[in-house]
Amino acid sequence: MKKRFKKWIAVLMTALLVASVFAACAKTEGEQPAGSDGKLSVVTTIFPEYDWVIQVLGDRAEAADVRMLLDNGADLHNYQPTADDMIAISTCDLFIYVGGESDEWVEDALANATNQNMLTVNLLEALGSQVKEEETVEGMQPEEEEADEDEPEYDEHVWLSLKNAQQLVSVIAEKLGDADPDYRQTYLDNAAAYSEQLAALDGQYQAAVDAANVKTLVFGDRFPFRYMTDDYGLRYYAAFAGCSAETEASFETVSFLSQKVDEYGLNYVMTIEGTDHKLAQTVVENTTAKTQQLLSLNSMQSVTAKDVEAGNTYLDIMQSNLTVLTQALNN
Repeated sequence: MKKRFKKWIAVLMTALLVASVFAACAKTEGEQPAGSDGKLSVVTTIFPEYDWVIQVLGDRAEAADVRMLLDNGADLHNYQPTADDMIAISTCDLFIYVGGESDEWVEDALANATNQNMLTVNLLEALGSQVKEEETVEGMQPEEEEADEDEPEYDEHVWLSLKNAQQLVSVIAEKLGDADPDYRQTYLDNAAAYSEQLAALDGQYQAAVDAANVKTLVFGDRFPFRYMTDDYGLRYYAAFAGCSAETEASFETVSFLSQKVDEYGLNYVMTIEGTDHKLAQTVVENTTAKTQQLLSLNSMQSVTAKDVEAGNTYLDIMQSNLTVLTQALNN
């Protein structure tokens, strides 16, 4: 696929960055590394991981140094680490990342880490067989494929399942306990209490779906919500797969989605967060009624440091998504 070529180039650039960063580090050996002040140092790639760590740390969060790399709205699929990012990873106590194709740069970063005792959490590895292969459903815009592509491509958006979140929070608590054993039980207790909140919200999702008179969603956009829809038995159609690098949908794709909106009598066409919803509006314009509203679900791929400072949490966003989903499923 085109995106595989782009990722190969990105990995090459990362390797060059790693070489330059750690050459520089070698020259400044006497400088004090991050985390040497005795603070627990945790680096996460994306917002859900960051917020889970904060929740598990609880009152201990103020005594730890927790960093989110993608803090300026950069998309996971296009992110490349800076020199400062690489140094932070190299010296931290615990590094948490998704582990899919978008994180191919991580291998070089870990191989050159100066903290040989660093612990890691790879979300996809932690979930094991629960990770789903990315799928192309009926009507979805296909990507250009390379002839020698044999390896399966996995859907990275595992954090959008509240069931997955519970399991991952438990893994994170264990790793934090390994990194900071004096407070292991505190982390386990905090994780258990937080998981109860995740489970309660999961129950609210299931109740909302059970009570809904619609069980189908049409996305005029990318679709990173497969884990969520599979959790509750929802059917979906979308213009692009969740990790797709495509930006233009064919007339056939738009026409197919519009027909599905008509077929199921939907009053809403779905999008993900962002400001460009032209494709979804085009889908609406090609329906019979042409009166459908657009509704956006938040995939948490563009949460910024400012959003975090404003108090946004994983649970808050998933609660907001439930409100949107409930509206979409009740025509």
